[in-house]
Amino acid sequence: MRTSEKTVRDAPRPVNGSPVDRPTLSGPASRKLPVPPRERKPALAAVAVLLIIGGALTSTLLVMRSGDRVSAVGVAEQIGAGQQIPVAALREVQIADTGIAYVPWRHRDQVGKTFAAVTLLPGTLLTETMVTSDSEEVGPNRARVGLSLKAGQYPSGLTAGDVVQVIYVPGNARAGAVPQKVLVPSARVHSVGSSERGASGLVTVIVDASLSPQVAAFASTGEIALAVLPGAR
Repeated sequence: MRTSEKTVRDAPRPVNGSPVDRPTLSGPASRKLPVPPRERKPALAAVAVLLIIGGALTSTLLVMRSGDRVSAVGVAEQIGAGQQIPVAALREVQIADTGIAYVPWRHRDQVGKTFAAVTLLPGTLLTETMVTSDSEEVGPNRARVGLSLKAGQYPSGLTAGDVVQVIYVPGNARAGAVPQKVLVPSARVHSVGSSERGASGLVTVIVDASLSPQVAAFASTGEIALAVLPGAR
């Protein structure tokens, strides 16, 4: 029986030792994707340069100014709103000349003739907006009334500059006949100081001149109490 053999074609061999040429890509596959050109923005670059230069100049100016010291008026003691500013409550403070309108120390005598527009706390550097030449609290239609109050007739922590209600609190003998009432809806505390007896406190309030006789009369009998109005200024 004859066995038929199929001839197998030999694979192409390299000629002279050179590798067989492989087919290369052609057509759309061989094309590269287009790269968009970079957009140049000269305006943005110029702005960035200006910002850098401006920041450097500002830093240099602050460093140069930080070495200049000026004398300003500082507050050493608390001064209530509406109170005349005593020169003894001021102190000299050396600060850097930053251009802020602090009151110069050489004007301290003029400051002593003005009044506090707001409550001034110790450590505050005084500016012109914190003082006023006139004060409604010590005007011609106002009066200062001194009160000698017992514990419980005024709140703890009462300080000069607080705004309070002056309340009539009748004694036990007249409690049924005369009800409690507000004598002064809004009065400014001028000063607060403890007496030597320790059980009572001396408080001076500024009220309307027309109400001062009534307040003084009830204060003499110990029938006055104070209530602080925290939101009032």
